[in-house]
Amino acid sequence: MTSVADTWGIHEAQFWLRGQAPEAPVRYDAQAGIWCVYGYREVQHVLANPATFSSNTQRVVPQDMLDGMDEFSEGNLIQLDALEHKKLRGLISHAFTPKVVADMEPRIAELTHELLDAVADGDRMELVNDLAYPLPVIVIAELLGVPASDRDKFREWGTALMESTQEFSFVERSETQRKRLQDAMQQVAKLGDYLREHVEDRRRNPREDLISKLVQAEVDGERLSDNEVVNFSNVLLIAGHITTTMLLGNSILCLDTHPEWLGRVRADRSLIPAAIEEALRYYSPFAGTARATTTEVELGGERIPADSLVVTFLGVANRDPKQFTDPDTFDPTRDPNPHLAFGRGAHFCIGAPLARLEGRVALNILLDRFPNLRSDPDRPPRFLPSLSMTGVRELPLLF
Repeated sequence: MTSVADTWGIHEAQFWLRGQAPEAPVRYDAQAGIWCVYGYREVQHVLANPATFSSNTQRVVPQDMLDGMDEFSEGNLIQLDALEHKKLRGLISHAFTPKVVADMEPRIAELTHELLDAVADGDRMELVNDLAYPLPVIVIAELLGVPASDRDKFREWGTALMESTQEFSFVERSETQRKRLQDAMQQVAKLGDYLREHVEDRRRNPREDLISKLVQAEVDGERLSDNEVVNFSNVLLIAGHITTTMLLGNSILCLDTHPEWLGRVRADRSLIPAAIEEALRYYSPFAGTARATTTEVELGGERIPADSLVVTFLGVANRDPKQFTDPDTFDPTRDPNPHLAFGRGAHFCIGAPLARLEGRVALNILLDRFPNLRSDPDRPPRFLPSLSMTGVRELPLLF
């Protein structure tokens, strides 16, 4: 029997979106050579204990799989731990303070209207291409100081980076796996070269943008190297739009597939923030995140050896019945809703307030401008064919 998940193209490994529950909160995947953490409490524990579960996962990846990737590690915020992470994260924290984010609301609204003006003369749109992708990428590009007109390039390079994180095995390393990683890194290198040109330009001609601030910043009395600024900017550019793209698309899909909630949210816009939070729980954009153990540790009744790769499945944890009542039900009145979609602990998504603001503004404007907004019955949604991400890549809408 074909399920909705199959019709929409949700990756076959995302069992939690097919009404299936894990057999245990922690298990070892012998085929892939990784530890999978599914339980909410266990995932929370991993993310809250960086001394035991390090973000520097590259050190446990076989060296032959890292060939050519060394240049991408320097200044990569995602891979850093402890004081080094804190120092670099502090360099951009000023760009995401509550006041700075709140002050961006008029520009986000302006961009949303401009993007929707381009489709308003017709009777349909494809939400991802027309709004959910361009809106956040323009916002983060303007913040960094790179041309938003290059967003098609960002999409190509970002897709390549995400594809490099697809399922792989430490145990059976195939030629196909090696080539996929190599091809992905070649695309990521193009993004690095692109950003390097902007970094070099800002050293000569600083502006009022985030790349200029990173170029001028000092950590312990030393300027960041070009590689550090490039990789730092890389993470901000890619992570700064992908999550919001999925957040917006998934939120609209949740409301469309639950028309009773669409009607309530349309009538009472104060429900929009809660609807977004529930969409984040229900379809968590990043299905999982990785850590590496620094010592042997017991978790969920299992003994995990030191130097093991651990993947916390955020999407599964956000449907753990021990934490959430009726976890497979979309319920914006869920309170509290302590989902883990943005992570937890030191690596909690620094752009979460901006993503939430973009989602709230865009949803309000969509509902204002299109009172009959609905999915196209002849063109079903299509999800990203990804194990590591949960989000629509196509959402045709009628209005």
